[in-house]
Amino acid sequence: MSTASAALLFLAAHCLLLLMGSEAGGGVFDLGRHGVRLARVDEARAPSRCGGSAPPAPPGAGALPPPKPLLVAAPREAGEYPVLVFLHGYLVVNSFYSQLLQHVASHGYIVVAPQLYTISGADTTEEINAAAAVIGWIPGGLSSALPPGVRADATKVSVSGHSRGGKVAFALALGHAKLALPLAALVAVDPVDGMGVGRQTPPPILTGRGGSLRVPAPAMVLGTGLGELPRGPLLPPCAPRGVSHAAFYGELDRAAVAGACHLVAADYGHTDMMDDDTPGARGMLTRAICRSGGARAPMRRFVGGAAVAFLDKWVRGDGAALDGIRARPEQAPVALSVVEFLDEEAPAE
Repeated sequence: MSTASAALLFLAAHCLLLLMGSEAGGGVFDLGRHGVRLARVDEARAPSRCGGSAPPAPPGAGALPPPKPLLVAAPREAGEYPVLVFLHGYLVVNSFYSQLLQHVASHGYIVVAPQLYTISGADTTEEINAAAAVIGWIPGGLSSALPPGVRADATKVSVSGHSRGGKVAFALALGHAKLALPLAALVAVDPVDGMGVGRQTPPPILTGRGGSLRVPAPAMVLGTGLGELPRGPLLPPCAPRGVSHAAFYGELDRAAVAGACHLVAADYGHTDMMDDDTPGARGMLTRAICRSGGARAPMRRFVGGAAVAFLDKWVRGDGAALDGIRARPEQAPVALSVVEFLDEEAPAE
């Protein structure tokens, strides 16, 4: 083989890695190579079987119950994995995200999704404190909820959240509650801070000033193009302009944040990353209130894959998948209207 041919083969292989990521089983937008167990963990009882998953291991002696009920998605294969705490949106249940949680877990992450409340008012202070308590519980309590041989790396805990949960995730990163562990990364999924500019829920996170959000951890903000549009003439938008993804990203302090990116799915709505089946009255509302782009699977694959790519870079030090998204955003399962990166050099051509 000539030197030129070998160089071309090397370049093609490198480009393929950039586009597909470094997972042997496929790209970040597809399910990863790990089998996943999804388990419920009650505040005062051992984990119980969830859906079609295998029964979880019994808790060890003296295991600490979590401060809130949890849904935990973890790889089945023995090993040590980073942790992502995922916070649900307003007045929905954590199980509405079970397919998204399993997508992320299949790429080698333990995803902990607390049910922060059943009914809540406008003030998010209790949610912020409850989420901080869950993070503090992880080092001493999470092991009892994991499959045999699976260990949580408590030095690598990241936080994510959708809608109001995205606001709570930002609040944690900004120090609105004392955390027992430093955050490795922040992933906000269509975050929302109230009903509109001047109508924010307490405590307000957005200030209306660029550079006011001094988030020390790397931050990814994912948005939707349809979230700021109303479902009908009598309904408000689910992610109003001025208090949603663009505002959160725009107010990041460029000097403080280690790295950041902003991706927007043009043709999808605020709840389109949830499960295909969200039962009950609350589940019906996720489709009736917010404008939707149709089938949820493409948006769910995008959110899960983008989150994995960002965590791989900033938690594991493997930037191949995120570089691939930046170099070829058209490879995402949804059309992206915004692709912005902060404090990073573009990958080499």
